[in-house]
Amino acid sequence: MDLQERIARRRSARQGRTVVVDRDHLSPVVHRPEPVGRGPVLEQLLDTLEPVFGGELPPPVAVVGPAGSGTSAVVTALFDALNEQFGGSNRTIATTTRGGSTDPVTWFVAVDGRQVESPFSLYRALLSSISTDRVPESGVGTDDLRSRLTEQLGRPDRRAIVAIDHHDEPETLDVARVRDLLEPVGDRIATVAVGQREPDGHEGPTVTVPAYRDHELVDVVTDRASTGLAAGVLDHGLVRDLADWADGNAHDALAALFGAAVLATEDDADRIEPRHLETARDDVPDDGVHVSRALALSETRQRVLLALVEIGAGDRPIREIAAAIAERSSLTAGTVKRFLYEIADRGIIERVPLPTTDTGSGRQPSTVEPRFPTIAFRSLTSTGTQSL
Repeated sequence: MDLQERIARRRSARQGRTVVVDRDHLSPVVHRPEPVGRGPVLEQLLDTLEPVFGGELPPPVAVVGPAGSGTSAVVTALFDALNEQFGGSNRTIATTTRGGSTDPVTWFVAVDGRQVESPFSLYRALLSSISTDRVPESGVGTDDLRSRLTEQLGRPDRRAIVAIDHHDEPETLDVARVRDLLEPVGDRIATVAVGQREPDGHEGPTVTVPAYRDHELVDVVTDRASTGLAAGVLDHGLVRDLADWADGNAHDALAALFGAAVLATEDDADRIEPRHLETARDDVPDDGVHVSRALALSETRQRVLLALVEIGAGDRPIREIAAAIAERSSLTAGTVKRFLYEIADRGIIERVPLPTTDTGSGRQPSTVEPRFPTIAFRSLTSTGTQSL
């Protein structure tokens, strides 16, 4: 963003007395084109991908780091930058076609494991990135999509670097399974596993992304606030406090900042006050999960989560919570209960035992608590409980 655009945005925001200038710039689920403070990591990742610039495939690569360290942001930014540098579209990079060159064509594709849970969805995600043809969402089988992918990569001058993000989370396709599914084009594809740990049996290079240091996290939050918020609505001292509280986790810091901006807007305030940040911090669970985990669920399950957030679990057992949600929807209590158990198995909500005086051998009742930032979730989800 150039300086004139920054000035125009702030002037417009001030005239409208708004707190938020651009929600996307604050959102914890939106990556910046150039992650703040991650230059050395980007250089290391470029080193591991160096064979690409000679027309060769690199070995399998792992990019690992703790929650909130920006592993996804680093890979996404690098792939996007390579696309732009080589003059391709935002979905592909071509290292050929200039002046009749016969150099191989290489595509860089980042696949979000949270959105890819089946062979069909994997093949479709890859085809959507490397093919100019429209890829159908339904009406075709998995075998057909695999054949299309094999044809697309079948020429000896075509290859792809595929990043599998969040490969180590529940319900996602792990790297070994992805490689099995891509076996028909295995000599045309190299994988980059992105997550909090290396894949089992990984033998290639590993790029480690460290947790943010406090001063780096201050820079991250300041960068987001400078373009996402109106000028003067957030005191720099609060930014330092927020970075210290987040303890190196950029997601938690940005989720709290986003939540505080939502609360200030709902209060019709003209600045973010300490009370807004305190409430927003309290809404971010300790050792919780990324809000995008909740946003990756199906629409119906997101609506169930939204209803859970709105009614509050309190100390009620799951069966009562399910009944309360069902009363607000067309779903049965049994279906809601099943959804809650499924979402808990994914680690997005947590089952918490309730105290009981029953000394029998029956199952101890439990309730559920969100493990994600609920303020950010209810603001970012496109669903509504009225459509349950």
